[in-house]
Amino acid sequence: MKIYNRLTDTLEEIDTKRDNKIRIYVCGITVYDDCHIGHARTIVVFDVLRRYLIQKGLDLTYVQNFTDVDDKIITRARLEGKTPEEISSIYIESYFEDFTKLNVLEADFYPKATEHIGEIIAAIKILKEKNYTYTTLNGIYFRVRSFPSYGKLSKKQIDELEEGSRIEVDALKEDPLDFALWKFSFDSPSWESPWGTGRPGWHIECSVMVSKFLGNEIEIHGGGTDLIFPHHENEIAQSETFNEKKLAKVWMHVGMITIDSEKMSKSLRNMILLKNALKKWGANVLRLYLISSQYSKPMDYNDEILHESLQKWRQIEHCIYELRTIKNVSTDIDEFEIKCNNYFNDFMSYLDSNLNTSSAISAFMKLVSYVNNLSSSEKLTTAMSDIALPIVNTIMNIMGVKIAEIDIDTKKEIEKMIDQRNELRAQKMFKDADNLRNKIFELYDVELTDHSMYTSWKKKEIIDFDRQ
Repeated sequence: MKIYNRLTDTLEEIDTKRDNKIRIYVCGITVYDDCHIGHARTIVVFDVLRRYLIQKGLDLTYVQNFTDVDDKIITRARLEGKTPEEISSIYIESYFEDFTKLNVLEADFYPKATEHIGEIIAAIKILKEKNYTYTTLNGIYFRVRSFPSYGKLSKKQIDELEEGSRIEVDALKEDPLDFALWKFSFDSPSWESPWGTGRPGWHIECSVMVSKFLGNEIEIHGGGTDLIFPHHENEIAQSETFNEKKLAKVWMHVGMITIDSEKMSKSLRNMILLKNALKKWGANVLRLYLISSQYSKPMDYNDEILHESLQKWRQIEHCIYELRTIKNVSTDIDEFEIKCNNYFNDFMSYLDSNLNTSSAISAFMKLVSYVNNLSSSEKLTTAMSDIALPIVNTIMNIMGVKIAEIDIDTKKEIEKMIDQRNELRAQKMFKDADNLRNKIFELYDVELTDHSMYTSWKKKEIIDFDRQ
């Protein structure tokens, strides 16, 4: 599999030389608010990458941190009359609630900055001993110009980089680009250090947690494109100075989301919280949307685009249930098997090529349409289902989408009611049959499709958009 490496500006094979072991670190959220749709895109893209690599038989260790010490957390705590620890706990719980609903695999580790203060202090000591730091009244800073290759990730020379967004303004710094390793403070949360009471800077947290949980020269380091500078640039500078080794081989970044072509921001009051998007569209539609564009490019969030993903999901639902409930019998499957395998191979090949989920979805939808067309023309058979169903299930697992499951007792009751309806139809009691069809939908959200020899059914995922 090849991934675009921001560091080298080339497509590179993922290194599997360590006994097929892959280490991935993704910068997680700062836990001072609920997650928005932009967070969801980054996390879902890496979730699909992870699922795909697992499907290929690779041994993954996946780490995603929580930044639980930050000025934004402290500010939120003061506004709400809570402690920073309480604020962090509330929004970590909110994170898991949202992303469990979004069907995201749990990381192997979710390290928190506050749990690794000792290791952070030890790393700062090494940087001080190597003369990469200086001290002001406000804290300990990393001297950016002491790292000659600074700017290699963002592809800018040091003199081109300007003080601005996400760079701390401090008149006591030697250079506007220098960044805090340790901030002196007696406010909670704070910790004792050899240099005075305070708390760690943002960037050093990730460098230390990558090193502790995954070691050096990890295979993939990821996050949103907004983290390229300064966060990931600063991570590289710190890690390569205190470890004297590469931090990561491949740097992978996910593009931002705009809202109706405008930047998403609190000032514009157009933030789309993940909770609200899940309620309106459901996890499956949302996941299809989030991987519908090339991951590294910006993408827009609007109802028209989401509705396209909803239509795709309805086709997928129909396909999977037709395959599950088929009753036609035939053994003529040679051409069908070839076509299904070709669609599957196309799907996998697209993902091999820089995780091209957009083209992979197109390949999958061709398979879905092929199956649905065979079903509507009464040509789909149980033998075909035996071939297609495992392929469809594998693809859906990689994409992280899944149909609503029904317990055995409910399934038996549905099929009993379908048999009763078929008896009514055979007796030409069509009004009663229609009433029973409506009752089945009202009770179980199950839609029926009548074929010449049998009736198939599917449980429809009902979302708020359907009720509008």
